[in-house]
Amino acid sequence: MLNIGIDIGGTKIAGGVVSADGTIVDRIRVDTPADTDALADAVADMVRHFRASHDVTAVGVAAAGFLDRTRSIMRHAPNIDWVEHPLRAELEARVGVAVVLENDANAAGWAEYRFGAGRGSSNMVMLTLGTGVGGAVIIDGQLLIGGRGAAGELGHVRFERGGRPCGCGLTGCLEQYASGRALQREAVAIADDPELGAGLAQVRDEHGSIPGDAISRLILADDPGALEALHRVATALGETAGGFQATLDPEIFVIGGGVAQLGETLLAPVRAAYRDALPGGENAAPADFAIATLGNDAGLIGVADLAGGR
Repeated sequence: MLNIGIDIGGTKIAGGVVSADGTIVDRIRVDTPADTDALADAVADMVRHFRASHDVTAVGVAAAGFLDRTRSIMRHAPNIDWVEHPLRAELEARVGVAVVLENDANAAGWAEYRFGAGRGSSNMVMLTLGTGVGGAVIIDGQLLIGGRGAAGELGHVRFERGGRPCGCGLTGCLEQYASGRALQREAVAIADDPELGAGLAQVRDEHGSIPGDAISRLILADDPGALEALHRVATALGETAGGFQATLDPEIFVIGGGVAQLGETLLAPVRAAYRDALPGGENAAPADFAIATLGNDAGLIGVADLAGGR
């Protein structure tokens, strides 16, 4: 059984034909058109291309944004001009077959649950650390959608009352303290410390900024300033994960996104902060933590599998 999965990003559309075991057997990447009609046409062209070469059972499309509970209407998207947009009907009219639509973070989480780091669990939380913090929740083998379709927006759980302003309109959201962007913010602040931030300050002086890849290199080289920046981000993530444990009780937290490339260097302080925040203290049964394994392919793999009704 083969399904098509298409992941619409702000700059790229990634599509693939995915087998029942999560293997991508064919793939295409194209630039994301700025015009929404052209974007829908690009998705339709991709579907037609794959259907011409493969015996396809179902089509799934993932996109960043807030979907309604029926997974038909894109209420709002951060990078594409969709507002209360009937995206599923628009795509189905162009491709001539039924389309399953899902949020990209949920699709990626489903892929990790089915084929990646969460495989074998029944209850899983995925946290993706990129520009913000994406979330996906699996409860008793089911993707949590919520009453209005917006469950799993874990990056917008309030971490600090009256804290940093967030793009969602609130203040103090987790993603302002535990994302790739938050790591850069902490690094910039620490660079002003003449002793602790010497390595970060040198990067800033050479490049005019402190890019994420430079922070990662310094972390892996045991630079004290970069490690302190990571510790602050990891602590925020671990503390909040303790709260997620109390409400969702996952068996495993899967951590993805660019910051997750640091592997155990990230997970060790996350686990420490999580254990300190875990309800029940020493008597609590902690969840496992793991790094996501499917990378940028997770979204298209997950939505293809969801389209197949698995």
